[in-house]
Amino acid sequence: MQVEHSRARDFFERRELFDEYEIDNDHENIMKAIHSFIKIENIYASAARNITTRLENLNDEMKVSKNRNLIHEIKTRVKKPRSIAEKLLRKGYELSIESARENLNDIAGVRVICPFVDDVYEIAGLLLSQDDLYMVQKNDYIQNPKSNGYRSLHIVVEIPVFLSRQKEWVKAEIQFRTIAMDYWATLEHDLGYKFNGEKTEEVTRELKECSDLIAQADLRMEKLHKVLYEETE
Repeated sequence: MQVEHSRARDFFERRELFDEYEIDNDHENIMKAIHSFIKIENIYASAARNITTRLENLNDEMKVSKNRNLIHEIKTRVKKPRSIAEKLLRKGYELSIESARENLNDIAGVRVICPFVDDVYEIAGLLLSQDDLYMVQKNDYIQNPKSNGYRSLHIVVEIPVFLSRQKEWVKAEIQFRTIAMDYWATLEHDLGYKFNGEKTEEVTRELKECSDLIAQADLRMEKLHKVLYEETE
């Protein structure tokens, strides 16, 4: 029992999850809350690993058939309980595990960085062609960039996670982008912290212009690659 109390104390000190709302100090209720959030983390981490494995398998196949990588890098993350709670509060949803699973599509996130724009669409298409994975939502910010210049292909999928006694369908967000798009997005994110999320009009304009220039370079590099690739075939 001492171990459980220690685990509970560590959970709340480390996660600081329940600062935003009251929770009964009853031991049983606390432990139920802890186990619920640990379970949801594990399930979504499994979903992210599942997607990563699928993508790695596809890339391995492309190495053989195309003699090159269609994926440069894969990154994953799972939202922490505090982040989940804050997003639910911000959006006005009920604070519960059920609400999080129903209303949040990005608890599990996978970022796929590809060399070229064509690679983005090819690898996304190959993943979506798998018959036990379903697309829930799609936002193409490559064809239709955000006003600040952000470019990526966002897809929300639902995939099965197999547990010891059951199968659960879990949603995850996958972001596909090129190396160049990732370069811009990473620096734009860092600048957002520098300006506390409030960029001046001049900075916003410069970022948009940089995004447009990087997009042009992206297309030129892809054209060059196609020319060189065709010459070596």
